[in-house]
Amino acid sequence: SLDVGRALAQARRCGASISARNEKVKASLMQQLKHAELKGWSADEVKSLLSMEIGSRGVHEREILSQVNELELNVDELYYNSPAGVLYDQALRYEEGSAIVDSGALAVKSGKKTGRSPLDKRIVFEESSADDVWWGKVNVKLEDKSFLTNRERAVDYLNTRRRLYVVDGFGGWDPAYRVPVRVITSRAYHALFMTNMLVPPTDAELSEFDSSAKRKPFVIFNAGVFPCNRQTPGMTSSTSISVSFKRQEMVILGTQYAGEMKKGVFTVMNYMMPLMPKRDLPPAERALPLHASANIGKDNDVSIFFGLSGTGKTTLSADPKRDLIGDDEH
Repeated sequence: SLDVGRALAQARRCGASISARNEKVKASLMQQLKHAELKGWSADEVKSLLSMEIGSRGVHEREILSQVNELELNVDELYYNSPAGVLYDQALRYEEGSAIVDSGALAVKSGKKTGRSPLDKRIVFEESSADDVWWGKVNVKLEDKSFLTNRERAVDYLNTRRRLYVVDGFGGWDPAYRVPVRVITSRAYHALFMTNMLVPPTDAELSEFDSSAKRKPFVIFNAGVFPCNRQTPGMTSSTSISVSFKRQEMVILGTQYAGEMKKGVFTVMNYMMPLMPKRDLPPAERALPLHASANIGKDNDVSIFFGLSGTGKTTLSADPKRDLIGDDEH
């Protein structure tokens, strides 16, 4: 990994070139949006919607660069908490099959996997969490050695990329219960997806992701473009989604479906929240995460819809006469 001097030098180089790069990205994106014929959007509205104001967090970006290097990642370009416009441009430039549709949304290809792979999900069996997990067909045990093998494979792959994308955000809104999350991925589409899924930190909250923060962020290594090794103990295919609660890390191999990251954060929150604010409190005084949708009526009457994936939570919560609270997880 880079030493501190090289890291700071690289950060200064990034800072010196960021303005010129942004102008090129702006011009390119505006041209692409023009070709997409976004109905009803003026040029000024597009510029506002795809704001490109970055570069004001130089000190924090150097800290992020240093932390990424500590994770043994060393690449030429690092995009941190990039605006949608930058990520649109990156996906259109470097990810084959990406396009802007007539609604203005970014359409991408996720490879062979167009949905989640629940049979390939594993939880590391660790003494600190062993008694808290309901082991079985859903929560399948994985040895720590196999997790570290996958982690090394993911880091090795990410190190072969010219550019990486880092997204810092919170899983959840309530400061007492939310989980700081860091996503490291090789695809701009993944970064854009998680930028939308996670709660963005304010400038003041960015310190919660520094190395000096009291709480370590949960890190997702998304190397899904690269397969896992089928011969690794615990693997049943070339796809692996593995979570370590002790290390606070998730490793994704062999699937580019972005929903694995979202469900990974939900898995961590499902584990942590029932033990908060304190493990020794009675269940009624602790948090309860729900796999449910919810909406609210004019009289503040709340409806909650529980159900497994694909059973209609989103459809039922989308009532034109009621305000949506959320369509999946709380």
